[in-house]
Amino acid sequence: MNEQLHIQENDVEPSHTPLLQVREMERIFQVGGKDLHVLKGLNMTVERQQLVMLKGRSGSGKTTLLNSLGGLDTPSKGSIHFNGKPFDTLSDKARTLIRRNEMGFIFQAFALMPLLSAYENVELSLRMANRPKKEWKERVEECLTLVGLEKRMHHRPYELSGGEQQRVAIAKSIAHRPILLLADEPTAELDTAMSAQVMALFQSIIKYEQISICMTTHDPTILEVADHVYEMVDGKFIS
Repeated sequence: MNEQLHIQENDVEPSHTPLLQVREMERIFQVGGKDLHVLKGLNMTVERQQLVMLKGRSGSGKTTLLNSLGGLDTPSKGSIHFNGKPFDTLSDKARTLIRRNEMGFIFQAFALMPLLSAYENVELSLRMANRPKKEWKERVEECLTLVGLEKRMHHRPYELSGGEQQRVAIAKSIAHRPILLLADEPTAELDTAMSAQVMALFQSIIKYEQISICMTTHDPTILEVADHVYEMVDGKFIS
């Protein structure tokens, strides 16, 4: 209980403080009794209300990095500070609380519940975040309207196109009002036109939800909309 209260009391950081800072981060896995260096001395910053892209081919290390930024994995060396907190050294429980309350996640395969409507999928994220029930209806409708699905909110995923399913996933990820959105190849399953729509949507979300977005991609056609691009090759950033 004390740990949770401590986290909540320190949620608000000065606006000049970067939202996310990574310093000299390494990730080493043990494979067959030998060290496998997947991430090698990474330094990066995500400012508030910024769109940052991690560019790289499959196997470059960008998904491992994204998992660490979301507290799903921890660095072997170095540090991660999120919203002013030493994120990588917190307990599993503390990281889980931060992840639940302050972060949103978008996955390649959309991760929607197939038997639930778009409305119910977004509502589910509010239930899981323990948001007051009286807020659900207004917030669900607000998020689905923001992503342009106000007329499709009662359709199930199989009744929606790939682009529409991704927009439901985006609405679901922001419903609980996170301050950081982590997206793993959010345009990988979409064609060029749909990818452009998703990136335009991300820019709107940053503006209206005052959120930062950090995403992985190997799609060169969407890089121009990023505030900053970190290119990864073999676990390192290259200039």
